[in-house]
Amino acid sequence: MNETSTTSETTAVAAAASAVKPPQLRAARVRKQSIIKFVILFVTLAFLFVPLLAMLIFTLRHPLSGRWSAAPWIAIFTGNGESLGADLTVLWQGLGTSLALSVVTVVLMLLLMVPTMVIVHIRSKALERAIEWVATLPLTIPAIVLVVGLGPIYRWLSADVLNTNPIWLCFAYVILVMPFAFRAIAVGLNSIDVKTLVEASRSLGASWPKVFFRVIIPNLWQSILSASFISIAVVLGEYTVASLLGRMNLQVALYQLGQSNSQISTAMSLLALLFGVVLLVALDLISDAMRKSKEGK
Repeated sequence: MNETSTTSETTAVAAAASAVKPPQLRAARVRKQSIIKFVILFVTLAFLFVPLLAMLIFTLRHPLSGRWSAAPWIAIFTGNGESLGADLTVLWQGLGTSLALSVVTVVLMLLLMVPTMVIVHIRSKALERAIEWVATLPLTIPAIVLVVGLGPIYRWLSADVLNTNPIWLCFAYVILVMPFAFRAIAVGLNSIDVKTLVEASRSLGASWPKVFFRVIIPNLWQSILSASFISIAVVLGEYTVASLLGRMNLQVALYQLGQSNSQISTAMSLLALLFGVVLLVALDLISDAMRKSKEGK
C-alpha cells in the first residue's frame, strides 16, 4: 500500500511539474502574443488611416501639375474659393443646413425616444421588445427604399402643409438615427433599476414629472449624450435621402462642389470626419468625467 501511494504521489508531482511551463517558454509565449497583437493593430490602423492619408495628399498635391500647395485649405478657412474656380456659397449653405438639421433631429429624437422607452421599460417588457423591433427596422431597409416611401409624403408636405426648406428632412433623419439612439438609451436603462427608483420616488410623494426629470434623466445623461452624438454624426454624413429628395445638406454640397474643385471638396470631407472623431472623443471624456464624479460622491 505504501509503495502504491508513493508511486501515485510521484506521478502526480511529475504531472504537476510538467504542467508548469519554464519561465523561458512563458516569456516566449508572451512575446509571440505581443507580436500578433502588434501586427493586428498595425493592419487595422493602416486599413483606417491609409485612405485618410491619401485624401490629405490629394488636397495638397495638384493632380495634373504635381505642384504641392495648401490653397484648398486656405480657401476653406478664408471662405474665398474664387481663385480656384469654386463657389463656396453652396458649401456654407449645406454646412449650415446640416448643423441645423443635427440640432432639430436630436431634439425630436430625444422627445420621442426617451419618454417612450422609459414608460415602456417600466410598464411592459413585451411592448419593449416590439418597440425595439420597430426602432431597429431602419437598419434592414436601404436608404433608397426609405426615400421611395417618403417621396410622396414629402411632396404632399411641401405642397400643402410646409415648404421645400431642407430643415424638414429632420422627420426622415429621426427614422435613420432611431436604431442607434435606441441602443444607446437601452443600455442606460438596463444599467439602472428604473422600477425601484420610480417606486421609491413615488412613495416619497414625488410627481411623475419630478420622477422623470430629477430621478431618471440624471441617471441617463451618459446614454442621452451617446445617442445625441451618434445622431449628429449620422446626420452630418447623410447623403442619399437629401440627394434623392432634392434637398441641400453638407454631403450634397460637397458633391456639387466636387464638380468644380475636388480638392476643396475632399478637404472639407476630411474636416467633417475630424469633427466626427472629435465628437466621439468628447463623448468618451464626458463619460469618464461623469463616472468619476459619481464615484467621488
